Amino acid sequence: MLLDLQSIQKRFGGITALRDGTLNVRAGEVHLLMGENGAGKSTLMKIVAGMLSPDGGSMLWKGSAVRFSQPSDAAAVGIAMVHQESLLAPHLTVAENIFLGRAPANRFGFVDRRRMLERAKLLIEAHRFPLQPDWRVERLPPSGKQLVEICRAIAHGSSVLIFDEPTSSLSDAESAEVFRIVRTLRDNNVGVIYITHRLEELRSVGDRVTVLRDGETVHCCALSDLPREELIRHMVGRPVSAIYSRESQPPGNEMLRLEEVSRAPLLKKISLSVRAGEIVGLAGLVGAGRTELCRAIFGLDRIDSGRIIVQGDAARIRHPRDAVRAGLALVPEDRQRAGLARALPIGYNITLANLGDISNRFGILSHIAERTAAQTLIGRLRIKAESPRQLAGRLSGGNQQKVVIARWLHCGARVFLFDEPTRGIDVGAKVEVFETMDQLARSGAAVLMVSSELPELIQVADRILVMREGELTGELPGRTTQEEIMHLATRQ
Repeated sequence: MLLDLQSIQKRFGGITALRDGTLNVRAGEVHLLMGENGAGKSTLMKIVAGMLSPDGGSMLWKGSAVRFSQPSDAAAVGIAMVHQESLLAPHLTVAENIFLGRAPANRFGFVDRRRMLERAKLLIEAHRFPLQPDWRVERLPPSGKQLVEICRAIAHGSSVLIFDEPTSSLSDAESAEVFRIVRTLRDNNVGVIYITHRLEELRSVGDRVTVLRDGETVHCCALSDLPREELIRHMVGRPVSAIYSRESQPPGNEMLRLEEVSRAPLLKKISLSVRAGEIVGLAGLVGAGRTELCRAIFGLDRIDSGRIIVQGDAARIRHPRDAVRAGLALVPEDRQRAGLARALPIGYNITLANLGDISNRFGILSHIAERTAAQTLIGRLRIKAESPRQLAGRLSGGNQQKVVIARWLHCGARVFLFDEPTRGIDVGAKVEVFETMDQLARSGAAVLMVSSELPELIQVADRILVMREGELTGELPGRTTQEEIMHLATRQ
């Protein structure tokens, strides 16, 4: 046994984040840590990594009691954490980031750059990573930055690696590479703690699973002994059949129509229709053109030909401003970077796309009007926040998604484009997003939903449109099967 946590407790003021965090990790295993947002996963792992100190409980490292007061204490015994949000120095090279703070020195005490590059190259080649030691980190895609984080942890000789949502921003191919790396680490007798919300990837990496709920460990067993439905029940405290179900309603007037919309090189004569009260799913493999279609509809990319008709009127959308005026809204896939100003208050985020509504006739913003508008939408969407002044970046993933939706409601949007709306959020938060989408539909809005989670599309959508290589290949009813969707997504 490498790491053994027993009844770890942590309080922040009057809030108990952990009341009984219990988990153990063996050498040569991948231990999954599951739970909803707020269950205590991140708090527990920050204690393990030395970023927080526990208020109670015990932590054993290879049988001996330990207590870390800073990350360097954890690193010294062999514990490293690969964070979801990159903590790399973007202006430095791959090699410099790998050995940051531990760079090899020459006999004069200066950094030995040649030796550092050689050691980085050997490490990269040993794990078959698609990196070069002299590449600058700021130019790497998210998957490349994840690999650098992993290299840094391996280079320090870690015995336990903590992966926090490592595939949340990666494609299927990039995720498969992460799975290969995790399995290789396990085969090399490293203990891995793996946090994820993506239930479909569990069987690709996991050996055992521990479930946290409301700050305490509620279940631990071999993953092979835990069916998906039981896992969800432990996470949310109720059976999967009771989590979410949606009843369709008769559709109303046509809200959005595309007529042979094309944009080189990918989108090819896309024609579709979405009516009031409908949630229409958009399925397809990575690279099928789903996100590109949403961008084109919203004016982020100009179309080459075809027509976009919104609420019966032909819309000339050359810029997102045109889309907003037409009543369109885009909830982007990467809400952290493209959807929110995380360092600014919720109230600002909700009103920033329609400042005229909270300004007087001289164009001066009214903080009272901003607060009133924000509080109204916070209540309407049941956003869990202390006040409109709370920073958006401090909300859970599901509540951040609701803030983005609230912004477009403040603009009067009636056609919503959701691009991967549940990526990176837990089961309970997904339900809240689905309920919000259903409320929009029942209020007469139209929803076009892109998702790679086929069970979600089947559960939520009234109709499902399938794309392949920039073309629509068919339409299916909402209660179809994954096999039918994949047949249309892959057919030649």
